[in-house]
Amino acid sequence: MNRRLAQPAATLARGLLTTVTTLACLLLVTFALTSLSPIDPALRALGDRASESSYAEMRHRMGLDAPWPQRFVHYAGNLLRGDLGVSESTGQPVAADLRHVFPATLELATLAMLVSTVLGVALGLVSAWRPRGLIDGVVRIVSLLGSSLPAFWLGLIVLYFFYARLHWAGGPGRLDDAYEYTLDLDSGFVLLDTWRSGVPGAFANAWAHLGLPVLVLAAYAIGQVTRMTRAALLGEASKEYVTLARAKGAGSLRILLHHLLPNTRGLIITVLALTYASLLEGAVLVETVFAWPGIGRYLTNALFAADTAAIVGATLVIGCSFVVINGLTDALVRTLDPRLR
Repeated sequence: MNRRLAQPAATLARGLLTTVTTLACLLLVTFALTSLSPIDPALRALGDRASESSYAEMRHRMGLDAPWPQRFVHYAGNLLRGDLGVSESTGQPVAADLRHVFPATLELATLAMLVSTVLGVALGLVSAWRPRGLIDGVVRIVSLLGSSLPAFWLGLIVLYFFYARLHWAGGPGRLDDAYEYTLDLDSGFVLLDTWRSGVPGAFANAWAHLGLPVLVLAAYAIGQVTRMTRAALLGEASKEYVTLARAKGAGSLRILLHHLLPNTRGLIITVLALTYASLLEGAVLVETVFAWPGIGRYLTNALFAADTAAIVGATLVIGCSFVVINGLTDALVRTLDPRLR
């Protein structure tokens, strides 16, 4: 019994160790990028006409003249306290900025992931049910188009047709101006805040603005999920137990749903998790096109302004999200699939 309990505990410990090590490496990389940046924080703070003594004093005050190990320890300590520095673009602490913009990206990416999960898995199942047939060919073409179309181009096209021409959807931004400047978006999640506000039409207006960016962001993910689901199911279909099920008279649909899908759920969950993480970090173009005030747009503005603190802070949040999602997915897959345990 003790041996049976020790194995999951050891697996959990290894997973936690891997996650912590990955986060430490991410921290080291961001520190190196900050240190190797051609932008001198002291010179930027003082200006080009500062004297040598003022420049040296500012470097000492910022800790830039200390050895690298000491600077890294100071940098890591600040991060553990939640201090990511001050953004030169907004004049606000980077941590406060990220708390304001990250919920918008999380909401957008989560809804896009729900759409891509439902449609992608469904299309993958349909494609694997009748492989190399007409439906399979159509699904493969659709998934290829979804993965190939540039997000910024697709965003501009749908904005032109469905917003500017047909008026079927809301325009850029999260809400119309009538709601944007009268509602308090306390949580940062526009659907939740408009629903709690009770203002007539606010919740429907939020959905109208969410529709197009969610679909554009989900287009690439649907193609990825469809292809990977189809490949996983067809790869599992060549196993001997499937041949035995066919010999016993099981139909194609029963084999697909009761044999292939349960045995490929680990791989499909992994694909979905990686896709979700990529949506969180890949929403930059979609947020720029639709003027969505998320972390992607915040990072874009920081890059144009050469705002090092904001760039590093946003990169850390995205990287940590990726690592945490991967760690949770690995634990979930090991729990669901006894073969991995």
